[in-house]
Amino acid sequence: MRYLPLSDADRSAMLETIGVAHVDDLFRDVPQEARLDGPIAKLPSHATELEVERHLSALARKNVPAGEVPFFLGCGAYKHPVPASVDHLIQRGEFLTAYTPYQPEIAQGTLQVLFEFQSQVARLMGCEVANASMYDGSTACWEAIGMARRITRKSKTLISSGLHPHYVSVCNTMAKFTGDTLETAVPTLTTETDIDDLIGRIDDETSAVVVQYPDILGRVADLSGLAQAAQAKGALLIAVVTEPVALGLLKSPGEMGADIVVGEGQSIGVGLNFGGPYVGLFACREKHIRQMPGRIAGETIDADGRRGFVLTLSTREQHIRREKATSNICTNAGLCALAFSIHMTLLGEKGLRQLAELNHARAVELSQRLAAIPGVELVNDLFFNEFTLKLPVEARPAVHRMVEKNVLGGVSLGRLYPGEAALANGLVVAVTETATDKDMDALVEALTEAVK
Repeated sequence: MRYLPLSDADRSAMLETIGVAHVDDLFRDVPQEARLDGPIAKLPSHATELEVERHLSALARKNVPAGEVPFFLGCGAYKHPVPASVDHLIQRGEFLTAYTPYQPEIAQGTLQVLFEFQSQVARLMGCEVANASMYDGSTACWEAIGMARRITRKSKTLISSGLHPHYVSVCNTMAKFTGDTLETAVPTLTTETDIDDLIGRIDDETSAVVVQYPDILGRVADLSGLAQAAQAKGALLIAVVTEPVALGLLKSPGEMGADIVVGEGQSIGVGLNFGGPYVGLFACREKHIRQMPGRIAGETIDADGRRGFVLTLSTREQHIRREKATSNICTNAGLCALAFSIHMTLLGEKGLRQLAELNHARAVELSQRLAAIPGVELVNDLFFNEFTLKLPVEARPAVHRMVEKNVLGGVSLGRLYPGEAALANGLVVAVTETATDKDMDALVEALTEAVK
């Protein structure tokens, strides 16, 4: 993008046109105490490119290279190897020709991939239909709550204590502007989930119940009874899946009666990448398709009878009146959706199931070894590739002590739930196929030392 400098006269004319006297007036909604009164004191006024590069390189060397040390982090972002063919294929011309597929005649590659992506997500989630992706799992979760409100005409949502706190935070932020009432709590370090509690709290004012599967502690629960209880009161069950690889082994939420299934697709085809970009998954029952946010690519035939693809449904605010739109999602995560679909195609059903079995087996093996450390207790014995430990010491300092030994040993619940003393000793450990025997040996040794 070019830099086009403006003269003082140009700036004055622009300010006059919009009716303000000074550029500072444009920031009047920012509290005075939040504004800087001058340059940032700790930053130099200028530096050469070489100086900046050296400084940033020195800062980078302070980090523990996640790809070079034993890695057991999870909690919604998982380390799985992505085949090199994925990166090669997403750069092919048929996928790069159109930013967004408004003109089907020049975007058949993009449209076909979105169609296949939808088919894969729908089957994975156990639902009839899926959209062409969303920003990420947390925003997909909020969009599901909004969708349930439109369907049920009610605005109270029960959120399981097992839902990722970052997802809860996003939903709380959005609910400030919609009038939705969200009821939730923090999890407890027990084997049992809060499914029974949620069932008991559903009433005639409930719009939806949101539950994560597996939940933030890695616990796996049967959602069938919760789905029946919600639907009996005219509410919807929204299931959130942050680790789609789990569905290669576990029964899908849709099969257990969930009305809407959303999640994060990062672990298939998309690297961790310093926190993004990610790709939101969204699927639901066919009867709710008109209220599903985002857009849907559909299959058709052209004038010569040849198979083709088009945007079938796109009820976003750009396409219809704003007050009638199902969401304000202004684009999708098309590139990440493409990577997801290619990786899923390379795996196939058999490959996904084998990958899931390997993840689970490695997690079971490591959980047993870690639970044998004096003072360490395994909270949940039913899990996929992620489980929670209760340490005899606070988990957050223990994590830092393990980092000093170049082991990324898990995510402390104290980090996710600051100020919650009952969770301070909780450590969530994720094990994927990337964990070697040597990596697990290193974690056992590091954690043994960290809890002394």
